[in-house]
Amino acid sequence: MDQLLLIVIILALIFDFINGFHDAANSIATVVSTQVLSPLAAVVWAAIFNFIAYWIFELKVADTVAKTVRPENITLTVVLAGLIAAIIWNLVTWWWGIPSSSSHTLIGGFAGAGIAHAGGFDAIQFDKVMPTVYFIVLAPVIGLVMSYIISVLTMHICKRSNPSKVDRIFRRLQLVSSAAYSLGHGGNDAQKVMGIIAAAMLSQGYIGDMHDLPSWVPLACYTSIAAGTMIGGWKIVKTMGQKVTKLTPFEGFSAETAGALTLFGTQHFKIPVSTTHTITGSIIGVGLTKRISAVRWGVTLQLVWAWVLTIPVSAALAGFFLYVLEAWMGG
Repeated sequence: MDQLLLIVIILALIFDFINGFHDAANSIATVVSTQVLSPLAAVVWAAIFNFIAYWIFELKVADTVAKTVRPENITLTVVLAGLIAAIIWNLVTWWWGIPSSSSHTLIGGFAGAGIAHAGGFDAIQFDKVMPTVYFIVLAPVIGLVMSYIISVLTMHICKRSNPSKVDRIFRRLQLVSSAAYSLGHGGNDAQKVMGIIAAAMLSQGYIGDMHDLPSWVPLACYTSIAAGTMIGGWKIVKTMGQKVTKLTPFEGFSAETAGALTLFGTQHFKIPVSTTHTITGSIIGVGLTKRISAVRWGVTLQLVWAWVLTIPVSAALAGFFLYVLEAWMGG
């Protein structure tokens, strides 16, 4: 195997690992904040279901990500520059405890390097990229609406029940909803890294299409994201689980169920979405069932700014690193 390709694959798996402790916090934040599971138990729980996703989902999201940049504009240097940019932005946002999207970081980096290499936007396959852009807005909105509806229906069903009994029931149900959300996270996020590795292998002629992808690639990706989840991202858990709105087990169940259903739907339609955006929208939807002021809009606006900046910043960083790499390798 080409030495540079090996470096790209190793960096991709490192990104996947970072994604685990950066984004996988989304799937455990609610179950930790409601004290249904301890932080340690929650990360183990999430990691298990991140890995199980390997046997459940087809490689639809991976296929979309691999086709972000036109094949003639994909080189190992392009992929490498995109990965370096994505890793740096992910680590910066993790350090500051900002739940930005690893998905958009990776896609933005890959696209930015492709644009810089080609010298224009013709490098991008917009029919593949635009659904991802639309779902920057749609994913949290769908999550918000679904969690609001689930919350209202559940409150109506349980309104005459004993509150302590309802609390006990939803503590158990939240184990199911958090497992479902972790499945969706694994099926969505690990596949994005598979798409990047597939693009690199395609560019070198190691595979003809996604169907030729060796089985060790998805296995390595799911293992990396599960391992990253085990490390945990406690700064981001705190932001997602308590700073946006305070949650009860019932509310945690509603948010996770809405988030999981959104991720299952987008995975089916081959749309890479941000698990961060999805669960944030779902948590806000739950908060709105109490009162608008229950949502801490100052924190929410900070998150939105991080989302808006992620793709352009990642793309610009990738363009810079591409020029550096090409100058260094050329020299």
